[in-house]
Amino acid sequence: MTLPLVEPLRIGDLVVDPPILQAPMAGYTNYAFRQIVRSFGGAGLLATEMVNARGFVWMDKELAEHPDRLWGVADEPRPLAVQIWDNDPDTLAQVGARLAHEYKVSVVDINFGCPVRQVTEKAHSGSYLLRTPDRMGQIIERVVAACHPTPVTAKTRLGCSRDKINIIDVAQIVEGAGAAALTVHGRTAADMFRGEASWDLISQIKPHLKRIPLIGNGDLDTADKVVEAFRRWNVDGVMIARASLNKPWLFQQAAAALRGEPVPPDPTVEEERALMVEHFRLVCERFGEERGAVLMRKFACCYAQGRPGAREFRKHVVMIDTAREFFDVVATYFPKA
Repeated sequence: MTLPLVEPLRIGDLVVDPPILQAPMAGYTNYAFRQIVRSFGGAGLLATEMVNARGFVWMDKELAEHPDRLWGVADEPRPLAVQIWDNDPDTLAQVGARLAHEYKVSVVDINFGCPVRQVTEKAHSGSYLLRTPDRMGQIIERVVAACHPTPVTAKTRLGCSRDKINIIDVAQIVEGAGAAALTVHGRTAADMFRGEASWDLISQIKPHLKRIPLIGNGDLDTADKVVEAFRRWNVDGVMIARASLNKPWLFQQAAAALRGEPVPPDPTVEEERALMVEHFRLVCERFGEERGAVLMRKFACCYAQGRPGAREFRKHVVMIDTAREFFDVVATYFPKA
């Protein structure tokens, strides 16, 4: 297979090299996870979990600590993107400005793609806004003005449903409103995470964009698939999401493959156990042992995903309440191969 010529990605004045982005994922891509990804390398741009802009404003007024989803953001290495969500242009602009000018993040990303009911039907945000592209444009314009010169990007889906795919119109509105890049997940809101991502539909967007890069997202779970995305589809960058939760080393492998270098092997079982222990340490450092143990349950399940014996491991690890229990379960039940 002929390797594609892959140039660095430019988001405003920010150069993302390699053009492989780590997706923001609620409940998962916190500071601990990002540190694990950084330890391997290969991700050109990392992102936080999505931040509820209205919740941020409320906490600010109450003089409370800023959301846990901003844990580590002030001091960790750059480049770093923070994703925000809401449906009110003024609220999003207010929070975007704080992130750009106080936290000095590299990119402020706006979520127009989350399909979860709590965000869509209850808060009329995320992918719900695909029903009103003009509203998306108003939001982006306000946030871009508030964050200048920090670039503002948008992440969205193909449309609300398969019979209501409007991504071409949305893409043109996103660009016209001043966004610096567009990321598209190749499913509709109604698809949730079912079926296959439609990369052919993602690719069809590119000719309709005049100045901003297009980033494709969906089903990238191997280094070969990342190379194939650049070789076959008309995108400027790719974003890796769920696959990285059980393979945070995937960015490193994908970056090596794009360079035409040998792909580093997966960690050994012993190395992966050590990785989980480090992940657990980082979580407990922030949240304490009791809450850290509870939070680590889901991450530990991700590490075991796809391995023989994963079900037995999950059965035990979801019951842990202490560090001792965590270490015992990992030593005894983590899949051996």
